[in-house]
Amino acid sequence: MEKGQKEMKGMVDEVNREVQRKIVEVEEKVQMKIEDVKSKVKGKIEPTIKSLTFDGQTSWRVFKTQLDVVSSTNGWTDFVKASQLVASLSGSAAEVLQGIPADKLTDLTTIEKALESRFGNSHLTQF
Repeated sequence: MEKGQKEMKGMVDEVNREVQRKIVEVEEKVQMKIEDVKSKVKGKIEPTIKSLTFDGQTSWRVFKTQLDVVSSTNGWTDFVKASQLVASLSGSAAEVLQGIPADKLTDLTTIEKALESRFGNSHLTQF
């Protein structure tokens, strides 16, 4: 009789282990689905901000302030911010890029300094 009880206990323990393994497996699948849904929802509820453009005809400081706000809102790295800044330039502002070495076109500080030098308020004539 005792041998049968031990065998039965062993089988019950084995079934319990299998059930626990399946529970963990299902929990992992559910967690993956939750993360997938979260990422899809996040993209839909984040505010959409219109793209900015700078042509040198408007205030550089105002444009830079707008860019800083958009960058912060979107959580951009300096690399992404530099790329967005370069993409936003047109006209005489885009021509400033010609004076920047190719390997510095993703360096935010270099680009901002070049634009500040060309379009900052210091170049305006006071009347």
